[in-house]
Amino acid sequence: MKSLNSIKFAVIAILLGLIGFAFAPAADKIVVKGSDTMVILAQKWAEVYMKSNSSVAIQVTGGGSGTGVSALINGATDICNSSRKMKNTEKEKLKARYNTLGVEIACAKDGITVYLNPSNKVRELTIKQLSEIYKGNIKNWKEVGGPDADIKLYGRENSSGTYVFFQENVVKGDYAPSCQTLPGTAAVVNAVAKDPNGIGYGGAAYATGIEICKVKKDDKSAGSIPTAETIKTGEYPITRYLYMYLRNKPTGAMKSYIDWILSPEGQKLVVEMGYFPVK
Repeated sequence: MKSLNSIKFAVIAILLGLIGFAFAPAADKIVVKGSDTMVILAQKWAEVYMKSNSSVAIQVTGGGSGTGVSALINGATDICNSSRKMKNTEKEKLKARYNTLGVEIACAKDGITVYLNPSNKVRELTIKQLSEIYKGNIKNWKEVGGPDADIKLYGRENSSGTYVFFQENVVKGDYAPSCQTLPGTAAVVNAVAKDPNGIGYGGAAYATGIEICKVKKDDKSAGSIPTAETIKTGEYPITRYLYMYLRNKPTGAMKSYIDWILSPEGQKLVVEMGYFPVK
């Protein structure tokens, strides 16, 4: 009986050891938070990297660039994904808390895409027209060659880097009060896809089920959509870098991960996910 009990305890110990091994935490954990524009790319990077680096656990969430920057300042994330540059006021907060202005890493490019409903006959707009539309000065599609119908504006919430970039580089003023703000790019695409009179903006990777509007720098320019070529040459006028921000210079597992993101393998995933490489 004593021998049988010993065997039972030994088996239980082995099983508990196997269970403990199976659920053992990864040696290194990296928390990533921020830009909704970047979230599907960041999730793909994490998924592929962890397959060949099982000792690293990477947790990715969105919430918007502003949310990511706040999390970086508050110590709630290791990497902040941002579709805009950090503001000087944000860097000062980082410096006050950690005595550092942070580290900026450009990891991909994006062309902010203007979304139209497929039934809309308008196919191209100038930067000036987009500005007037989103300021609320152009209210009817007939003013830009479309049907006699009120323009319905859709955009991102003010914590979004895309909201900030589009405002600073296209709108160049305040958004119209009638602009309906939505919590993610997918929501903007979905709203425009359902609304014949809708217009929206967001990352190129999300542009499915809608018509991509050609954008012209001015009346004399040819319209273009964001492609690898138009982004590379600067022909597409609403092009931006996508960034990762860190509190300090990366070391250890963090450095290895970021080096991999910037490597040909990581940049290949940038292209596969519908974004544009930095190299």
